[in-house]
Order: sequence, then structure tokens, then C-alpha cells
Amino acid sequence: MDWFQVVFLAVLQGLTEFLPISSSAHLILPSQLFGWEDQGLAFDVGVHIGSLAAVMIYFRRDIGQMIVAWLKQVTGQGGSPESRLAWFVVFATIPALIAGFTLNDMIDHYGRSILVIATTTLIFGALLGWADRNRTEVRAIEKLTLKDALFIGVAQAIALIPGTSRSGITITAGLMLGLQRQAAARFSFLMSIPVILGAGLLKGLDLAETGSSSEWTMVIAGAVLSAISAYSCIHLFLKWLDRIGMMPFVIYRMALGFILLAVYWLA
Repeated sequence: MDWFQVVFLAVLQGLTEFLPISSSAHLILPSQLFGWEDQGLAFDVGVHIGSLAAVMIYFRRDIGQMIVAWLKQVTGQGGSPESRLAWFVVFATIPALIAGFTLNDMIDHYGRSILVIATTTLIFGALLGWADRNRTEVRAIEKLTLKDALFIGVAQAIALIPGTSRSGITITAGLMLGLQRQAAARFSFLMSIPVILGAGLLKGLDLAETGSSSEWTMVIAGAVLSAISAYSCIHLFLKWLDRIGMMPFVIYRMALGFILLAVYWLA
């Protein structure tokens, strides 16, 4: 990679990891549309670490409260809304872990084509628009149930297919359950922590086995840029969410999906 690609891909990863527009699709597309060489496993690990650092720093108080409350509950000091939320994040992660271990190779083989990405971008973009348009917004995050968490967790597992968008489909599921926009987004972001951590660890193990010839200065720069852009994205998304809703992202996904279909059919 050259430095333009480093900056472009790192900022792109940070922005799209938490917006409902699919980070995996946006990281796959530059190599297919512009003929760029694959950025390499080390760079992938670096930008994932950056995104993970951003969400953990942004929600550091929530995470701290959840961990303390969970430890109190498991040591017999009683439950609380924070400990329940911690358990729900754990349970919501299980479907994605199962799907990742069982379907990852198949998805890597069949799911990275422009046609698949275009199709999932359109389908799940339309579903996000429908869920936002028909939302009821009657429930705060404290009103989550285990059944809700598992439903959102299953939705998160579907996001292994490129173009689906992990944040997009989990927010969609939350809105379908009647969660407030802010509640759906916050739970989606908290759920991302174990998933990004798991993906980073798997890529890190692969990296340890295969080695890397990457320029580590570029990898570190990618991690930092990804963290900065991801943190800014989370902050602005939550700040503007109630004002702008999901329609701008739905329109973007529709435009992107049809452009990709055109690229596919004209190729």
C-alpha cells in the first residue's frame, strides 16, 4: 500500500464500522473497483484494534459499570440493570460466534462478490428504512429482555455476510422490537465490543501463524486513524440520530447498491 491507501482505508474502516452501511463491504470494494492489492492481514488487525479502542473509550463508563455490576452479581451481591445489560451483551454475542466458527469459510468463499454485496446492501437497507419508518420507540435500553437480546444477536450473526452491516441490522432488529433509536444504537455499539475483539483475535492468530511483510509504521498509523474516525463517528451518530433518523443511510445504501449492480452487469 501507499500512504493514500492507508489513510483512505483506515478512515473508511473507522467510519463504516459503526454506521449502518457495512464496513466489510467498503473494505472489500476498493480492491475490486480500483484494482488495489489486498491490504494484508496485519493492516486488518490494526484497523480492527483501532475501532475496538474507540468504542471502548467512548463507552468506558458504561463498560466499567457493567463489569462491576456483573462481578457483584456473580459473587452473590444481587443483580442490577447494569448486570442484566452485561449478561444480555454476552448472550447476544453467542449467535455470531457460532455462525462465525461454522460459516466463516463459506462466507469468505462465496460472499465477497460485488453481486452479493449489492444485493445485501439493497435488501437490508430497505429493511432498515421500513423498521425506522414503522418504529414505535416505546422502550428504553433498561427494558430489554433476554428474548430481545437473543433476537438482536441472531440479527448480528447475519451480518457476517458482507454488505449486510452489523450495526445496521442490529439497529433494525432493535427498532422492530420497539426500542428507542438511542437504545437500539447504544446496545448495538456495546454488542460490537466482543465481536470486534473476537474477530481481531482470530485475525491475530492467523497473523502469528503466517507472519507478515507489512510496513508496521503503516499498520500503526492505520490503527490510530481508525480509532480517531470511529470515535468521531460514534459521537456524531448518537448526537444526530434522533434528528436525522436512518433515512440518509437508507438512501446512501440504495444508491450504492444500484451503482454496484451496474458495475457488476457492465463488467
